[in-house]
Amino acid sequence: MSNRAQIGVIGGSGFYSLLEGAEEIDVATPYGPPSDTITVGRIGDRSVAFIPRHGRGHTFPPHRIPYRANMWALRSLGVRQVVAPSAVGSLRPELGPGALVVPDQLVDRTTDRVQTYYDAGAVHVSFADPYCPSGRAVAAAKAREAEFDTADEGTLVVIEGPRFSTRAESKWYSQAGWSVIGMTGHPEAVLARELALCYTSVCLVTDHDAGVEAGEGVTHEEVLAFFAKNVERMRSMVRDIVEGLPLDRPCSCGDALDGLTLPFELP
Repeated sequence: MSNRAQIGVIGGSGFYSLLEGAEEIDVATPYGPPSDTITVGRIGDRSVAFIPRHGRGHTFPPHRIPYRANMWALRSLGVRQVVAPSAVGSLRPELGPGALVVPDQLVDRTTDRVQTYYDAGAVHVSFADPYCPSGRAVAAAKAREAEFDTADEGTLVVIEGPRFSTRAESKWYSQAGWSVIGMTGHPEAVLARELALCYTSVCLVTDHDAGVEAGEGVTHEEVLAFFAKNVERMRSMVRDIVEGLPLDRPCSCGDALDGLTLPFELP
């Protein structure tokens, strides 16, 4: 089953038509089944695997997504680089709906998620810089070409969900200097690092969060409606990012596990 795909995309239902010559593959993992059947196809000359983060029909809420199975399944198919588009709320007045943020930092505010593969032994992976610098550079360049209002750095804070923040929480995150808020970017990023994968987060701002001066609070329906309105534009940009990624991986993500003794063999 290995080496079926070079690049993985984790996204929503609007990305099903992303690939050419697509076929669906069921992948078993030691961590149970992934969110859904994985679709493998092509974008240009790149072989790509797509997995719907929440499953078809949005089956899994953010705190119940089988993150470990998803990332393991992608690597077992040969994926070594992951592009992860998502919808986020803004914590800054200047980042309005429609802005595209390519974060360089992450803050974990989740409370009940398994966030490691290493349940045995002393395996400590460096996570100071959670995202692939090469992938980030490509994503930011392609976002600008697509004429998004683009921030090529910023901090994504990930909350447990499924509820949105209180005004006090949102104000606290904003005062901390963080940029955007979401519910799915962690533990995806750290699990990718534990598998020596490149991981690039691409965040579409759908609203201002509740504590931001420009915000009035947000509803689930508003987020889905805004993302649906922009999904074709996002899909086109993700295609461009995938085609622009350097397959030789000039970054250090592939060396993340050097010198560590792992409790299992990687797929």
